[in-house]
Amino acid sequence: MPSAPAKRPRVHDEPAFVLHSHDWSEASLILEVFSRRHGRVVLVAKGVKRPSSQFRPVLLPLQPLRLGWGGEAEVRTLKSAHWQGGHVMPAGDALLAGYYLNELLLKLLARDDPHPALFDVYARAVAALAASAARDDPLAEQAAVLRSFELLLLREAGLLPDLAEEGGRLLPLDPAAHYRLTPEGGLLPAHHDQAPSSPGALWQALQAALDADDPAAALLPLCRSDRGGLRQQLRQLLHYHSGVRVFQTRQFMVDVQRLGSGRHAPA
Repeated sequence: MPSAPAKRPRVHDEPAFVLHSHDWSEASLILEVFSRRHGRVVLVAKGVKRPSSQFRPVLLPLQPLRLGWGGEAEVRTLKSAHWQGGHVMPAGDALLAGYYLNELLLKLLARDDPHPALFDVYARAVAALAASAARDDPLAEQAAVLRSFELLLLREAGLLPDLAEEGGRLLPLDPAAHYRLTPEGGLLPAHHDQAPSSPGALWQALQAALDADDPAAALLPLCRSDRGGLRQQLRQLLHYHSGVRVFQTRQFMVDVQRLGSGRHAPA
């Protein structure tokens, strides 16, 4: 007689962020959560919308939390939630950029698939977005944070090719030549009628940064120098692998900027 499947142990004090929430009943919410040791999980927060709920002021996106949950079903039950502290919530353009990070995780990561290194990168990215308002050019800094995160997310998900060699012939890149990043072929030599593309020297530097001990820190200076070519090529990969034609948060950022001061959106 086959043995019964092992019960899932209850989770205690797990570092996590709320990525998204939606109504489940008049008083409860369904939460999409990104946790450090368990990956993306779905939780039901029962009674959280009641004014007396202790969870009500805590379960906010882009805030470092400590969560506990239990249950055997695909949707588990939230048991505890505490704010971990460490940084304030991003605001304005940085808030929209943070929501874009959340959408990327929802579209590109499978549930119950742990990515502890990516969790740490995400936590740093959210903190960097919150601190970007103090920079001389906040939008440029936010864009650099997004590019760095996109690269690390694609690599962690196994969707980023080697950036130090051609995708077709597996030859080392020519630093002076231009290459375009493609979803299925990797880096391919660019022609004058093909845009966007980036020089081989940039791709080689990006690969070296990805291989560094602290890739997030090594990538930021390179992403700050991007003039749009990298953004467009990474966006192509993200659309291709997520199956999404338009990321809603990015489109909302663009629309807000058009209605506002006319600045370019960070994403």
